[in-house]
Amino acid sequence: MIRVRKILSLRLFEDEHGCAWKHSVMDRGLEVLCVSQFTLQCTLKGNKPDFHSAMAAPLAQPFYNSLLEQLRTAYKPELIKDGQFGAYMQVHIQNDGPVTISLESPAPTLDAKQLSKLEKQQQRKEKTRAKDNSERVKDRGALHSEVGPSASSGAEGEFSSERHDGDGRSEPVFSS
Repeated sequence: MIRVRKILSLRLFEDEHGCAWKHSVMDRGLEVLCVSQFTLQCTLKGNKPDFHSAMAAPLAQPFYNSLLEQLRTAYKPELIKDGQFGAYMQVHIQNDGPVTISLESPAPTLDAKQLSKLEKQQQRKEKTRAKDNSERVKDRGALHSEVGPSASSGAEGEFSSERHDGDGRSEPVFSS
């Protein structure tokens, strides 16, 4: 379940006397701006961002649209604003204060049809990955035979041989 009630009822704003954390969006009749931002699910893999923990777009867009619909149902629809899903946007806002609050919802439950679809997508990815790996092995074998087994580049960490796993896959072995 999406935390719509929490978004609308969270007391983030001061009262008329300047006392902090007294009023919610609903108390003050404020607008809510929703912007899908999968980049928040980024982790670092070395010096590169890795988005594998982000929800896939085919699932994320309906999830996001559901959030918007629930917000509009629970509050004033004209005060719920949103961006375009998946688009590059420049959003100009005036942020009041250095506060970031993270609300996490439990993982959505999937019905049998959605689960079956996800399993099929995963199987296709695995087949594609296996095909790509076998093509790389063939390419490496052709390169190895063209260059010759004793050729060396003189670089540290050069390719020296291949190791074959029990499942038929091969992987390069590097020497330094």
